[in-house]
Amino acid sequence: MARREETRTEQEAGAPPTLGVGMVGYSFMGAAHSQGWRTAGRVFDLPVQPVMAAVCGRDPQAVRAAADRHGWAAAETDWRDLIARDDVQIVDICTPGDSHAEIAIAALEAGKHVLCEKPLANSVAEAEAMAAAAERARARGQVAMVGFNYRRVPAIAYARRMIEEGRLGALRHVRVTYLQDWLVDPDFPLTWRLEREHAGSGALGDLGAHIVDLAQYLAGEPLAGVSGMTETFVRSRPLLAEASAGLSGSGRAAERGEVTVDDAALFTGRLASGALASFEATRTAAGRKNALSLELNGERGSLAFNLERLNELSFHDHTEPAVTAGFRRILVTEAEHPYLEAWWPPGHALGYEHTFVHQARDLIHTIANGTDPAPSFADGLQVQRVLAAVEESAEKDAVYTPVLPVRP
Repeated sequence: MARREETRTEQEAGAPPTLGVGMVGYSFMGAAHSQGWRTAGRVFDLPVQPVMAAVCGRDPQAVRAAADRHGWAAAETDWRDLIARDDVQIVDICTPGDSHAEIAIAALEAGKHVLCEKPLANSVAEAEAMAAAAERARARGQVAMVGFNYRRVPAIAYARRMIEEGRLGALRHVRVTYLQDWLVDPDFPLTWRLEREHAGSGALGDLGAHIVDLAQYLAGEPLAGVSGMTETFVRSRPLLAEASAGLSGSGRAAERGEVTVDDAALFTGRLASGALASFEATRTAAGRKNALSLELNGERGSLAFNLERLNELSFHDHTEPAVTAGFRRILVTEAEHPYLEAWWPPGHALGYEHTFVHQARDLIHTIANGTDPAPSFADGLQVQRVLAAVEESAEKDAVYTPVLPVRP
């Protein structure tokens, strides 16, 4: 009774309405998403306040511990029960890819808004079903968004603004690489990320999805076709001894299982405008922990970004006189830069976790304003079709493979 009285008092005082969030999954991405939901309403002036209603996982003790650690009010062990809760209006999916389609479609059909981690699904068919469900739900006023969090790096968002303003002119080249090294050790255990039935693909889906989305987002146009190669360098690994968290785990050295996904993918592509693009994704680049870098070259200039220096952009204005022209650093920490109006004074850097705060902020504004989500499930489907085209090309000795466009 006291809780109801407090709610009435807050509403009478003009407190903003709330949206209850239910999250499925609580490991690496679940922790990151929790940080976003916990912080967004405390930093940004939101029209609707997110409330962390419930988190879901199969292990009762582990999910209860995760709820207590990250600030969730309740814990569930069945995602169907989470979706059915009256206090959940947003379902946040942080599970392996093999369950994305079932959970997302059920949540949309139950009238919930949905945020789903990338890649959208493990197959084009699943992604198509999810995009169709999202389109039906959109007609009912619901929102379905994909968690491509790197779009929410302020420097990336500002790069997009500069490209839209024509600072690069007509685009000619896009180069993107995403390099990690957590699979260099051949005795790293066989986690779910190395099994096709759970992950869909390896570095291609895990890292490649991010860089394909970034390339298309920054260029403002889709890839029309690709030519690719993939390779699995370590084809068997120790079976997992215990549940893993994030990119870690321990194995049983005497027992090994087959790796059924790629360790690395390298592909080229052509954007719809004719601009050329190149991509490299690997989890076996020794010394590279989370090295995502990109460069775009246009007729008027170039932009470059490195995730390990995520508060900076490098920009070259080719219209300046040659005697003074050159790449210059833009420190993206000013209040006029995307998202920075709510954070610290200029020069006080942000980090990886802030992208999830910005993601939560953008989703809340999208729901409150009734605008179309970005990236949408249709955007996620577009990325899925690119990934499938890369795999098809690799199976055919890198033959150029068209990418079927997604209907607007």
